[in-house]
Amino acid sequence: MSGQSQLFKSFGKDKVSGHSQLKASVQRAIRARIAEDYPWLVETGVLEVILPKKQDLVLVKLPEHVQLVVLHKTPLFFSMRDGPWFPTLRLLHQYPDMMPRLRADLGAIKFVLSGANIMCPGLTSPGATMHDELPEGSAVAIYAEGKEHSMAIGYTKMSTEEMRTLNKGIAVDNLHYLTDGLWKTPTI
Repeated sequence: MSGQSQLFKSFGKDKVSGHSQLKASVQRAIRARIAEDYPWLVETGVLEVILPKKQDLVLVKLPEHVQLVVLHKTPLFFSMRDGPWFPTLRLLHQYPDMMPRLRADLGAIKFVLSGANIMCPGLTSPGATMHDELPEGSAVAIYAEGKEHSMAIGYTKMSTEEMRTLNKGIAVDNLHYLTDGLWKTPTI
């Protein structure tokens, strides 16, 4: 992916290529992966609230090998090509402590909200904050300077230490952001 995130740019109910109720074994595997990637959900008991064991989850398939885990018609997590699961922004807004966070400066906001990846200078300049020290390949919430809720979800292309040291290039791939198609589709 270069420049802009196209993952959910034109997403809508018309883009669904199929859906299926998940077998219990697949549901357990997805819950286990999410529990491993987001330990805060387990420590606080939130995982059982958002993905109850007695409820049937639905897997919605989208173009480009994107999958959504849906409960009661509400998308909760997405993944690409059997990669890690990322929460939707709506879920992250309910549970903001579930994942590490980085804060982008004011100059980066309009670009992030149009789907652009987050560049190092947008995270290292005055006004930006690296709340958590992260290795490359970490799922991360992107906040905007002066705002309470996250504006995007992505994964780091380099460690936070490298972001500070190099201070150029793409720091975070923007996967899902406010105003993209997934944000505009609260139910499926």
